[in-house]
Amino acid sequence: MKSSRNRRKTAYKTGRSKWPLASLAVLTLALLAGAAGFRWLLNAHQSTVGGPYELLDTQQHRITQDNFRGRYTVLYFGYTHCIDICPLTLDTLSAALERLGPEGRTIVPIFISVDPQRDTPTVMRNYLARFSPRIVGLSGTPDQLKPVLTAFHVTVHRQDTKAPDYRLDHTSILYVMDRRNHLAGMIPIDDSAEQMAADLARILHRD
Repeated sequence: MKSSRNRRKTAYKTGRSKWPLASLAVLTLALLAGAAGFRWLLNAHQSTVGGPYELLDTQQHRITQDNFRGRYTVLYFGYTHCIDICPLTLDTLSAALERLGPEGRTIVPIFISVDPQRDTPTVMRNYLARFSPRIVGLSGTPDQLKPVLTAFHVTVHRQDTKAPDYRLDHTSILYVMDRRNHLAGMIPIDDSAEQMAADLARILHRD
């Protein structure tokens, strides 16, 4: 298992992005600054992160943000062949929602695959069952995913374009969206389940 320091380095790898380089530098500093940095980042970029989406769930039903209107959602972008960070993040998020009890059941966790080539509906369904039946798995074609990745400033880089077991570097942050699909907060994946639950409760209680 990677150390927390190495996980953090991977988690905030942004690659090429639509944000200007200066903004990416500020983003990195804010993330490394911890909670205070996240609060500042949220205030500075709340209106520029997130937006509408239209993808398919593991039953191949069309899903948009309107399916979750009136409920908080937590979005995480990853892929099922990830060997460490993605499964650890999903496991921690599931534990955090359990810690919140009834309040946690009002939040919809959503896993959006950045690897449509391998993450078929069946693969996604079997993978997410390992963590929690509550997690909604979404994916789509590259053309369907592109505007969603752009809206959330998520970048993806394939390490080896030829190997079938290729790995992906991708932006790894939890996006908490409010009842109207507006960004309510961002939570670092390095949080423990206890801290993540506290972060989620604080966001919910601001409303």
